[in-house]
Amino acid sequence: MDKFRMIFQFFQTNQESFMNGICGIMALASTQMYSAFDFNCPCLPHYNLAYGLGILLVPPFILFLLGFVLNNNISMLAEEWRRPQGQRGKDPTVLRYMFCSMAQRAMIAPVVWVSVTLLDGKCITCAFCTSVPVETLGNASHPHLSQGEIQRVLARIPCKEIYNGQQLIANEVAIRYLRCISQALGWCFVLLMTTLAFLVRSLRPCFSQAAFLKSRYWSHYIDIERKLFDETCAEHAKSFAKVCIQQFFEGMSTDLVAARCHLPRKAPADAGEAAEKLLGITDQGTMNMVLKSWHRCKPPLHLHPPALPTGNGWAGEGQPPTHLSAPRRERAAYYSWV
Repeated sequence: MDKFRMIFQFFQTNQESFMNGICGIMALASTQMYSAFDFNCPCLPHYNLAYGLGILLVPPFILFLLGFVLNNNISMLAEEWRRPQGQRGKDPTVLRYMFCSMAQRAMIAPVVWVSVTLLDGKCITCAFCTSVPVETLGNASHPHLSQGEIQRVLARIPCKEIYNGQQLIANEVAIRYLRCISQALGWCFVLLMTTLAFLVRSLRPCFSQAAFLKSRYWSHYIDIERKLFDETCAEHAKSFAKVCIQQFFEGMSTDLVAARCHLPRKAPADAGEAAEKLLGITDQGTMNMVLKSWHRCKPPLHLHPPALPTGNGWAGEGQPPTHLSAPRRERAAYYSWV
């Protein structure tokens, strides 16, 4: 149990670790789904290809979209891409990095599905059973069979219980032939994906390490900024609700006192603290304007120190004073009349 707790805490360290954990769980789920899937080939000439390729390609596409849906950054990417220019520019490299990062993680489960499907061989056997070379593996000179009848016989190869073409080609020979081809394609696909992942991981820092670090930093900044903004809005909403409820009960107590119902009245200790957290935004329309302003014109990414006013009214214009006057010392003199 402690190991699972440590793994869960590691997944919660940052957004990337969390998404890597989600993608790993999806990859394991894809293998479990395929093992629990009841594969039934239709064994018809015009439906085998569609069914086999559909099982091979449609679930990976669904898993790919599901990987995007489970990724929290997809809404952040869409928001950053569609928002107005405002006071902050949009960096295409950061958006490209975010999209590529999500796409790489979303591809893990589809790659596992395709690899397992090809190594198993059922889909390829069902899809291409009518393409078995009868001239090489069987008896192509079988009498009283037209080309259409041969296709119908070959389409029943995945269905051993209804296959009746042993004189044309043995069922075990055809299945073994197609399964060997499927496994060869599966291992080639695994090797190709592993090589691509290795090249992306190893060669990318060699060419654009500075641009990669910049894009990664600002993508993390956008994620953290969004989380902090949501937390600030939630804290403001909590304080706003607390002040509204307190004012409601205070008004109700005033009405009860006016109706000659003497009730003990005690000022809430946290009323002033909740009011301070409102930051002067105490109206629904004002809060809506703040939210719209945040979306339309986010503040520029430029931090500057606050202005230091002086005695002559300087408020940040021009150069700040080079030195500050030393504090005045007050001296007290005592006179005694003796």
